[in-house]
Amino acid sequence: MGEAIAFYTLAAFVLGFAVLVVSTKDTVHSVLFLVLDFLFVAALYVLLGAEFLAVIQVLVYAGGIVVLYLFVVMLVNLKRPPEAYQDPNRRAKVGLVLAAALLVELGAITAFTYVRPTPPVAAALPVQGNTEQVGWLLYTSYLIPFEIASMLLLVAMIGAIVLAKREL
Repeated sequence: MGEAIAFYTLAAFVLGFAVLVVSTKDTVHSVLFLVLDFLFVAALYVLLGAEFLAVIQVLVYAGGIVVLYLFVVMLVNLKRPPEAYQDPNRRAKVGLVLAAALLVELGAITAFTYVRPTPPVAAALPVQGNTEQVGWLLYTSYLIPFEIASMLLLVAMIGAIVLAKREL
């Protein structure tokens, strides 16, 4: 009974801070509410017995990602009006084709997953402990989604480098 009350209380805080993140006018306050939201999600992980995920949540999201958001918010001048510049080298058709190919690929992965469902892995894990189970599942049952996420991060990193590169 106590765990259910704690879970629903933490879930209410998570939802409340999520609403505050998107409804606050000040962007710095929005980022601070996001930190609190990530910390309460980490508390939910601890309550559910996933201590490793809670630590990763605090280190990666509440630590690194939010610091990045704060730097962006403080470096970008949000009071300035947007520029009316249109890039003549923009290739919208190529982007549309690549987005369609990505959607087809995700649909094929989803269809393949439903055609060949994975067996229940909770009883068949050869390792013990929370961290070992996460690693085992990540590199066996969820290898394809893990690789897709790594490719998306690589593409985002290359895109950020190309956008930040100055023309000489």
